[in-house]
Amino acid sequence: MASMITATAWVPRGHAAAYPTKYEFDEEEYARISKLAKMELEDAQEDLEEARAALEQPGDGKASATKAKKEEKDEDDQLDEDDDLKEYDMEHYDDDEEEEAGSQDGEDGGLFGNIKSLAYHADNKDDPYITLQENEASDDEEREELQIMPTDNMVLAARVEDEVAHLEVYIYEDNHDNLYVHHDAMLPAIPLCVEWLSARPNETGGRGNFAAVGTMDPDIELWDLDVVDSMYPTTVLGQSSQPTLPMPEKKKKKSKSTKANDAYHVDAILSLAANRQHSNLLASASADKTVKLWDLNTCTAAQSYSHHTDKVCALSWHPTQASVLLSGSYDRTVVAADMRAPEAKVPRWGVESDVEQVKWDPTNEHIFYVSTENGILHCYDTRQLPATPEDSKPTWRLQAHEKSLSSFSVNPVVPGMIATGSTDRTVKLWSITDDAGPSLVASRDLGVGKVFSANFAPDKEVAFRLAVAGSKGAVQVWDTSTNRAVRENFATRARLPAADADVKERLVGLELDNEEEEEEQEAAEAAQSGAGAGDWESMDED
Repeated sequence: MASMITATAWVPRGHAAAYPTKYEFDEEEYARISKLAKMELEDAQEDLEEARAALEQPGDGKASATKAKKEEKDEDDQLDEDDDLKEYDMEHYDDDEEEEAGSQDGEDGGLFGNIKSLAYHADNKDDPYITLQENEASDDEEREELQIMPTDNMVLAARVEDEVAHLEVYIYEDNHDNLYVHHDAMLPAIPLCVEWLSARPNETGGRGNFAAVGTMDPDIELWDLDVVDSMYPTTVLGQSSQPTLPMPEKKKKKSKSTKANDAYHVDAILSLAANRQHSNLLASASADKTVKLWDLNTCTAAQSYSHHTDKVCALSWHPTQASVLLSGSYDRTVVAADMRAPEAKVPRWGVESDVEQVKWDPTNEHIFYVSTENGILHCYDTRQLPATPEDSKPTWRLQAHEKSLSSFSVNPVVPGMIATGSTDRTVKLWSITDDAGPSLVASRDLGVGKVFSANFAPDKEVAFRLAVAGSKGAVQVWDTSTNRAVRENFATRARLPAADADVKERLVGLELDNEEEEEEQEAAEAAQSGAGAGDWESMDED
C-alpha cells in the first residue's frame, strides 16, 4: 500500500504545551507491556491452532491422498537437508554458553521469557553498562527542539504507509513558512478520521490537548498531544480499553456477527465531532449505523442513536445550539437531531447519492452544507423542512467537481468562503453570497493526489491557511490570501492587503517524493486562476 493521508485536523494556537514531556517508561510500564505482548502471543498461537484444525478437516479421498503424499515428500526432503547440515549444528549457531546454561536451568526461552532478568535503573548513572552519561547541554538542546511557540499551530494527520498507520503531529510556523513533523504515534489499524479535543479524559473540568482517532477498528483512541514517544493512547473509548489499565485482562476476540448496542461501536469509526461548547462531549459515527455520544469525564457512551439505516459517515455540531447534531449517511439522508431527545422524531433531508461530509455554516445558524459522492455541494435552510426526504429542496445545488466531493471546509472567520476537495485531485475556492449564490474563485492541483482532507485553520491570524492532504501522503498548507482572485473577492469581508499581480502564491509543505509529483506541483503553480461562474442551480427559480 502506498503512502496516503486519510484525515487532518488543526489544533488552535495556545493549547499545546510549550515543552511537551517525554513518555515515562518505568518498571510498571515494563510489566504492563510484557503482559500485553504475552496476550498477543497467545492470540497468535490460538489463531495458528485454529488454522491447523481447519486444515486437518477430512476431505475426499483423492485430496487426502494427495495431501499425504505431499507431506511425506516434504518430510523426506527435510530429512535429507537435516543430514547435510547436521555436522554444522545450525540450530544452535547463534546460541552462547550463557543461553545454553539458562535453558538447562529450566528458564523460559520464549520471546519475552527473560524480561524479569532485565535490570531497570531510574538514573542512567546507576547503570554500569552505560559509559556515555547524558549531557545536560544535550538535554537542553532536545528540550529546545521540542518547544512549541504560542504562534505555532499543530496540524494532525492520519497517515497510512506500507500498511503501517501513524498519527503524525505537524508544527506549522506561519511566520517562517515551515511545516515539519514534531512527533508521531503508531495506530492499530487504518485511520479514517481525527478530531482535536480540548478536554482531559477521565477528569472533570480539566483542560487538555488530545487527539481522538477513529480507525477500521470499532474503538476510539485518545492520544495526549503534549507527550512524545507514547506507546499507547491515554484512553480508549469502546469495548477494548485494555492498554489503559495498569495490568490488562485477557482480550476477548470480537465476533463478526456482533450486533450494534448502546455501550460501544462494533464496526469502523467513520467520523468524529467534538462539541466546542461542552468540551466533555464527543460524537462518533460508525459503519454499524449508529451515532454515539461519549462523556469524556467518564469515558463512557452516554447515548446511542439509530437515526440511519446505513453507515453513518459525517457529523457536525450546530454552532450555537449545543445539543443539535447533524449526521449524514450512506442511506442518502441527513438528520438534524437534538441529543437531549433520542426518541424524538427528527427532521430529515435527502440527497441524490451517498453523503461524504456535512457542515454547519458558522456565520448563519440556519444554513448547512452537504457534499456527495457525485461531486455535488448542497445548501439547505433548516427553516424549510421537507415533508419527506424525497421532497428536500436545497437553497442551491452546485456541481463543484466531476468526481466525489470527498472533503470541504467552511471558513470560520471569513463569511461565505468555502473550499472543496475532490478525488479529481483539485481543490477549489468558492465565494458564497445570498444574492448571487456560489461562484468559483480559484482552482488548484496542489500535488497531494486524490484529495481526502481540506480544512481551514481555526485562528483569525491564519484564517486564510488551508491544510490539504490526500493519496500521495503529502500535507500542504496553502496561504489562499496570496491568490490575487481571493484578494479581490474577499477584501471587503476580511482584512487583506491590496491585490498585487506580483505576489507569488505561498504553499508550505514537505518536499515531494519523486519527479512525477514535482511535475504536478509545477503544473499546479502554473494553473490558471480567477473568478468564474460555477455550474449551479438556484432552487428559488423553480
